[in-house]
Amino acid sequence: MKRSSLIIPFSIVWHLAIINLVLYFSTPETYLESSSIVFYNSSWLLISYGINFYPIGRNEQFRSNLNKLFYQYLIFGLAYFALFGFKDISNFSPQYQLSILIIVYSAISFSKWVFHMVIRVYRIEGGNSVNVVIVGNDKNLEKIQQVFNKPELGYRYKGYFDNNKSESTSYLGQIEDSFQYVLQNSIDEIYCMASQLSSSEIRNLINFADNNFKKLKIIPDNKDVYTRAMGVELFGVIPVLNLRKSPLDSDLARVGKRGFDILFSALVIILLLSWLTPLLFILLNIESKGPVFFKQQRHGYNKKVFWCYKFRSMSPNIEANTSMCSKNDHRITKIGRILRKTSIDELPQFFNVFLGEMSVVGPRPHMQSHTHQYETSVDKYLVRHFVKPGVTGLAQIKGYRGEIVKKADIINRVRMDVFYIEKWCLMMDIKIIYYTIFNALRGEEKAY
Repeated sequence: MKRSSLIIPFSIVWHLAIINLVLYFSTPETYLESSSIVFYNSSWLLISYGINFYPIGRNEQFRSNLNKLFYQYLIFGLAYFALFGFKDISNFSPQYQLSILIIVYSAISFSKWVFHMVIRVYRIEGGNSVNVVIVGNDKNLEKIQQVFNKPELGYRYKGYFDNNKSESTSYLGQIEDSFQYVLQNSIDEIYCMASQLSSSEIRNLINFADNNFKKLKIIPDNKDVYTRAMGVELFGVIPVLNLRKSPLDSDLARVGKRGFDILFSALVIILLLSWLTPLLFILLNIESKGPVFFKQQRHGYNKKVFWCYKFRSMSPNIEANTSMCSKNDHRITKIGRILRKTSIDELPQFFNVFLGEMSVVGPRPHMQSHTHQYETSVDKYLVRHFVKPGVTGLAQIKGYRGEIVKKADIINRVRMDVFYIEKWCLMMDIKIIYYTIFNALRGEEKAY
């Protein structure tokens, strides 16, 4: 079996079976209504279609699709509870209904994991495989060979053709020899290095593949500009490489992250800042007269300047907007030292989050003077401004927070920020928030 057209149908039927069976035995009084059955099943299918929940790409893995799993569960959960708003149900228990969803989600997650494991083993044993060859040899050859040589992906790499002879064991011959080899060895996919072939040679390959029912995939000449965040966009029939594509570019991701920001910041403002602010105003003014808030202009999304708020932790001074806090800084008050050690001084930034100037998680905003300093001296520094700055971030939980003592500090901070932008998912945000709280309770060496 080379490819199974039954993968998606089987997965859909299996997941719908889990949903219907759990609901049938858990809430028969609501499930057995015909409108409910149609609603639950159609909702799952429509949401799955909308977020492409059932991809069958050969490189798809369970871990790489956790973000889709989260979105599917979140949206379906909202739809599930929305239905109860149109029904008159006695003894409705949100906790019980939530437990039902947890059972459904756990069963589906486990089944998807088992499915991926079975496919992995099946491919390692030789099933669901495709025979591939490469035509041409450039700098990408070794990299793509490494992908093909992973047995769990199901590729069976036979070798490459190139007009420059080689002693490599994977070298199969001249480009003109590839046509006969493909036909004689049941090759399924041909990968063509565009940089090494002329237009006529590529055209011949296209015609050969089309006329012999072979898949041809062309690897463009990258000029060494590929990045982890690159994506391909079509302008008519012209492929255009987007070298700085982020998961946060999608409307769904932006809406989801913004919704999370509003909810989280509102809870912090209501439950913490509502009583903590007047209390700190009194305590701070006992030791050092001045405002409870310290505000400073910083660069945010698209490098726009905004007022960033903190609880004042220093005595008023003229260096506040130019000099970062250092260890044993004489400007810090006694109350301020506690605030900084516990990161409580950062809490007013949730006002910035609520107003849309910041996000709960993202690259930390820097003072304007530091942005001007690092944008020309630190590689990819300005990439941080493609997203909203955050109250906390990946760099902070990895130890790159606070004072910049040596060049490596800012370089590693930027490296973490760029990685976050390229690999963002909501679960990463939640993980970062967890470790931020954990580190604040435990105490951090660079929190001063």
